[in-house]
Order: sequence, then C-alpha cells, then structure tokens
Amino acid sequence: MGFKKIIVVITVITAAIMELIDTSIVNVGLNEMSGNLGVNIEDVAWVITSYAIANVVVIPMTGFFQRYFGRKNYFMASIAVFTIASFFCGYASDLWTLVAFRFIQGVGGGALLSVSQGILFDTFEIKQRPMASAIFGIGVVLGPTFGPTLGGIIVDNYHWSWMFLINIPIGILAFLLSNAFIEKKTDELNIDRSKIRVDGIGIALLVGWVAPLQYVLERGATDDWFDNPTITTFSAITVICFGLFIWRELATRTPVVDIRVLKNRNLAIGTILMVIIGFGLFSSVFMYPLFAQRITNYSATLTGLLLIPGAGFMLFIFPIVGKMLTNGVPPRLMVFCGYIFFFIFCMMMTRLNADAYAWLFISALMVRGFALAFTNIPLINSSVSTLTPQQMPMGIAISNMFRQLGGAMGIAVLNTFIHNRSAQHRTDLIANVVAGQPLTDERINGITNSLIGRGMDAFDASKLALANIDAVVSKQSLLLSYLDSFQMVATFFVLSLPIILLIESKKASAASLKAAAEAH
Repeated sequence: MGFKKIIVVITVITAAIMELIDTSIVNVGLNEMSGNLGVNIEDVAWVITSYAIANVVVIPMTGFFQRYFGRKNYFMASIAVFTIASFFCGYASDLWTLVAFRFIQGVGGGALLSVSQGILFDTFEIKQRPMASAIFGIGVVLGPTFGPTLGGIIVDNYHWSWMFLINIPIGILAFLLSNAFIEKKTDELNIDRSKIRVDGIGIALLVGWVAPLQYVLERGATDDWFDNPTITTFSAITVICFGLFIWRELATRTPVVDIRVLKNRNLAIGTILMVIIGFGLFSSVFMYPLFAQRITNYSATLTGLLLIPGAGFMLFIFPIVGKMLTNGVPPRLMVFCGYIFFFIFCMMMTRLNADAYAWLFISALMVRGFALAFTNIPLINSSVSTLTPQQMPMGIAISNMFRQLGGAMGIAVLNTFIHNRSAQHRTDLIANVVAGQPLTDERINGITNSLIGRGMDAFDASKLALANIDAVVSKQSLLLSYLDSFQMVATFFVLSLPIILLIESKKASAASLKAAAEAH
C-alpha cells in the first residue's frame, strides 16, 4: 500500500470514527452537563436527540448532494461544518444554543460516514473491495464503542465541553489531508448543475417524516408516549408525511430517494436485517454502560476501559472477515454465524449480577465484537450483490439510514421496556418484603442496630434502615429489568435467523463492487 493510499485510508476512517463517536460520547456526560447548564436531565437529553435527528435526515440525501456539489467538495464541506459546530458546542453557555449547534454538527456528521465509505472503496482495486469493507467496518463498530470510553475519561478528569472541543484539531487535520490527498473523480470536474433536478418536495417530505419519527423514538419513553400530545401529534405527522413521501418518490422521475430499489429481494431483506444490526449495536452500547455504572457501581472511566479488549479483538477479526469474503465464503453463512454469536453475547449478559467481575464483562464484549465483525460487512456485501450499478448508490444510502433508525428504535423500545419491567419487578419484590416476616424483621433490625451502634438515635436509625431496604429492592428491580432487556434483544436475533436464509448467495460482480465505491 503506497503512502498516498495510507493517508487517504487514515483520513476517511478518522472522519467516520469522529462522526460515530459523537453519536454516543455525550451519553456519559449528561449529568454533568445538566448541572453545569442548570437544566433537568430530560431537557439535556435534547443534546442527543438533535444530533440523531440531523444524522438520520441527512444520510439518505448524501447521494444527491454528492452529485450536485461533487463528492470531494461535499466531504470537505461536511468536515468543516462538523468541526465549526463542535467549536460552538464546546463554548455554548446555555442548553438551547448547545442543542442548535449540536443539530448543525449532526448535519455535517451525517455525510462523513457515507462519503468516507465511497472514498475508501475508490482507493482499493475491485478485488480488494471486501477488505476495504472490513477496514471501514472497523470504524463503524469502534466509533459507538469508543464513544462512552472517551466520554467517561473526559467527564471524570476534565470539563464536559472537551467532548466537543476534542474534534477541532482532528477535524482541521482531516480537512487539510482531504484537500491534499483525495482526488476528484472525473464526473466531479465538469458538474452541470443546471441539468440536475432538485426534488424539493421529496426532500421536504423526507424531513417531514424522518425528523418527527426520530423525535418520537428518542423522547417517547421520557414523555409517556401517546399520553403526551406532542408525541401524538408528531406520530400523526410522521404517518402522513411518510405516505406522501412514498407517493411522491414513486411518481417523480427524479426522486431524492429512489425507493424502487427495494424491489430487489437481497436489498429488501438486507435492510430488514440491518435494522436488527442497528438495534443490537446501539442497544448494547446503551445498556452496557448503564448496567456497569448503576448496578456494579463502576466509574465512567472504568466502564469505558472495559470496552477496549473487545474493540482490540474486533481490529483483529475484521481483516479476517474481509479475507474470507475475498476468498468466496458465502456472506449469508457469515451473517448467520454473526447472529448466533450476538445471541450468545446477550445470554452471557443475562448471567451477570451486581457482583460481576470485570473479566466477565470483557469476555462478553469480546463475543459481541466477533458477532459484529461477522454481521456488518458480510451483510452489506450480500445486500448489494444483486443490485445494478445504477441502483447501488441509493441502495447503500437506504441501508445506512435504516441501520441508524434501527438503533434509535432499539434505544426507544429498551427505555420503555426497562421502565415497565423495573416497575413490575419492584412490585413483585416488595410483595415479599412484609413487616412481621422473620427474614424482613431480621434484616431491618440488623441494619437498625448497626446504625445505633455508630451513634445514631433509634428513630433515625429505623428510618434509614427502611430506606436501605428500599434502595436494595430498587437496585435489584433495575438489575432484573436489564437482564430481561438483554434477553429480549437475544430473542430479536433468534427470530430473525430464518430471514437470513432468504438472501440469495450471489457473489458481487465487479461492476457492482465498483458502483459500491461510488455509492456515497
């Protein structure tokens, strides 16, 4: 691999990882941001929601923007927007200023993932494209994985603003390297924008259903779903705009999102499976830190550090996956194995308790790394293998969008599920903690006497003993709800196994692989 190729690979992977890290880096810093900005935790969650909405809206439109502005120009502009917005996020003095620039950051970041993949594919020969997919897959998986790690280190040792300011030197370097080493394709040199029709109505309808849907998924659990009039209204807007969007994109000859490509069986099946992958990837990143910090009382830094062995394992596995694809191993078989390993990971997590050792988390997360390596890249390859070169750009854009939506749906479903199961488990446990029962009275008296022995008066000691029992019940309820959640995710993967068998085992043609490089 030549020097120029190495620089291009480093540049695009860095840009992709930078974008993906920002999808999860702020999760561990919400408490600190809430206190510093003087707002409650529900309001500060908009820092996550605004970024996710912008991301999902932009991703399906990246193909059009590349045709209109040129891929290199669009990529550099996206890096610049992302970096500048990161600066203003870091120096925001109030919540809604932060939310506004976080949205702008998401607009810039939405392009980085998709366009990076296309540039990386162009850097390799056609026969090396599966290996390029593997290299890119490292960034796709490591970004959300390292987000909580980096966020935890920053929150525990520095001001939360550094979660955004850290992007500035990286973004500037990526911009300069992109300008110097990424070449424009032939069709970028003579763009005639007068011949490119803009589907303004399609873009408006796309925003009209994706943005409210993302809002509903992000805020539904917090706002009591359809008991909240805003959630109900946004749900209605989503349904109406989605119906009009489908009609518009089928009626126009120049759609912003050509949904006709979903007539292809492999892509349609792959898109469904990509939703499951997004569900598993983002929900596991969401649940693991909560479990480690709220149940086992690990610090934010330690919670993040425990992800590193699994991430290192993925760095080793991804090139092997790329080599297997290059040598003709059926993607369908590899995806099937990946789903089985994700099931094993979830079941390993259901065996943990409040006294779980760190190595138990590490071993489970390493299995997760194996599962993600064997699902992401083979699934992308199998999804595009039967597309024509003309269908390829839109097919991959739709696939990327539904992976993000799958993640959003996963977090929304799990938030509600954890809340409901925790309440149910608490009710069940409290039914067994009744005054007058020997075990209950023995526990309360033991705690009370211990507190009295430390100098506390009997009345206060009795109250604190009851509060201690209540805290134990609450923590145990939460633990059981997390275990139920991992079990539910495992069920999703098992139920989707038959769908994998519907994928046609057809090796991607040279033309299709070349088109994949130009898809973004």
